[in-house]
Amino acid sequence: MIRIKKFVFLILCFIQFGVTFSQSTEILGKVTASSDIDRIHVINKTAHKFTITNDNGEFLISASVNDTILISAIQYKPLEMVMTTQIIQSKFVAIDLTDKITELDEVVVGKILTGDLLSDIENSEVKRELNFYDLGIPGYTGKQKTQSERRLHEATSGGGLVPLTPILNWLSGRTKKLKGQIVRENNDNAMREVMSDLSEMLFDIDNLEESKRVEFFYFVTDDPNFLPLSKLDNDIKMLEFLQQKLKEFKSQIEDD
Repeated sequence: MIRIKKFVFLILCFIQFGVTFSQSTEILGKVTASSDIDRIHVINKTAHKFTITNDNGEFLISASVNDTILISAIQYKPLEMVMTTQIIQSKFVAIDLTDKITELDEVVVGKILTGDLLSDIENSEVKRELNFYDLGIPGYTGKQKTQSERRLHEATSGGGLVPLTPILNWLSGRTKKLKGQIVRENNDNAMREVMSDLSEMLFDIDNLEESKRVEFFYFVTDDPNFLPLSKLDNDIKMLEFLQQKLKEFKSQIEDD
């Protein structure tokens, strides 16, 4: 009878240990570094969770024992750590990041600088480019238009009592075509920027074979919500959007 009780007790201990081992816990983290500690990316690669640090370098993320956490920022070396039983029980982890040092090529100084700005500029070989003010002619100082934007401006502007050029371009469909071209160019530019900033992080969380990745991002740009979202400059919202689109993309591949 005693042996049976001991056996039952051991089974209950193993069950309790297994529950503790697999249970997800909210972990408070504190990042320290030499400079900026806000908006540092914190990714639970195992559980596919993502967050960023606040102004004090603090973050909250769900994790279980043996989950792999990646801490990543442009100015610091990426750091991976595995959640131990001790961390899960304490519900706290402290992280110290190391600066990512980029070695520069040797710099050869030519002329000696005196510290007098005007004198140093005159002695340097740097020449300022001529602009329309130097030539005494009117010029445009706003954002440089793309070729498509210039064509659209030409197609929709005209002089005279009844401007015929905009009317003819509207009737022929040229104006609509140019507007569509601008939208596609804006989508492509936004896509390249998002790919550069978030693709590594996205596919760390949820992998996709490399041959399908460009096709996936074109699939993303077809969504009308993509371009407005890209203008918000919000990495968390964009990453959440990409994760949802990745699920849809994978589901579509399976159906095909």
